[in-house]
Amino acid sequence: MPTDVGSRVYRGAVIGAGGIARSAHVPALRQDKGVRARLEVVAVVDSADVAPIEGLPLVRDLAELDRFGSLDFIDICTPTASHMGLVLWGLERGLHVVCEKPVALDQAEAARIAAAARRAGRVVMPCHQYRYNPAWRQVREWLAADVIGRWHLAEFAVYRQFADPGARTDGAPWRGTSGTGRGGVLLDHGTHLLYQVLDAAGWPHMVRAWTARLRHQDYDVEDTAHIALEYPGRAVTLFLTWAARHRETRLRFTGERGVIEWNGGELRLDSPERAERLDFTRELDKASYWHWFASLFADFVVAMDRAEGEPALADIARVATLLESCYAAARTPGLAVPNPP
Repeated sequence: MPTDVGSRVYRGAVIGAGGIARSAHVPALRQDKGVRARLEVVAVVDSADVAPIEGLPLVRDLAELDRFGSLDFIDICTPTASHMGLVLWGLERGLHVVCEKPVALDQAEAARIAAAARRAGRVVMPCHQYRYNPAWRQVREWLAADVIGRWHLAEFAVYRQFADPGARTDGAPWRGTSGTGRGGVLLDHGTHLLYQVLDAAGWPHMVRAWTARLRHQDYDVEDTAHIALEYPGRAVTLFLTWAARHRETRLRFTGERGVIEWNGGELRLDSPERAERLDFTRELDKASYWHWFASLFADFVVAMDRAEGEPALADIARVATLLESCYAAARTPGLAVPNPP
């Protein structure tokens, strides 16, 4: 934790007791020494028939939080369709907010959240935890050090067999439904790739996109997406699918003097001057995700201490705007292929 900020302990509640709360948010809040010293979780709220999280009171309604006394923040771990309402609920009560991605799906939603946050004078922090992924941090360090020269091509590929089912054992998972998930693989996992691209490359000049439902006909959202982002002298491609045969993640940056590649748990740097192989298998295992969230919560504390909410609001707005642009591009019909001569 940074040492140049205050020592106030912020009290809050986790909203939603699903998988991401149990596997990442709550462990980060309770197991990281620095975070635990500054953030105290007093309760969990979930209206579903779920088991309590050990050591934390479980209440079924937001109104029941009143009995825990004054709160400073809420941590939203619920499905996407509820994010906007819960963020605004928290801000209206003068609470700081951490919210699972995506916080907003378009410019209008981002602007509404920003206006409410400014009126309340509170921080809204998006869960863009992949920024704290140690492999991605190493990639960013190499790019900043110009070890492959000016890069001109970046390729991201995420292969999954299905949308994360969560606690559901039958029927389509909530991520595969427009009513609860509000979008498919582009929205769900693609949000992470979008802020990573924005961090590495900035704002694109052109967006081209294609989405489809290839395998999971019980979903009513896309299970596959391909995005092409164009820049002057540079291109980024994103491919995401829930229709693969196995789980895999790939990344490649190609530059004038070398290549950075990430495949599974291995990160490789190859250039005439330098070659490295780094194994991040352990750090990228799901059991380690909570460490990424601990770093995110540490930044949340700093933002609250310093009353610096604008960077997070700008982050939410940029990602929401690009996400909206990707879906708009996917709705634009492509050129028809003529019959062969």
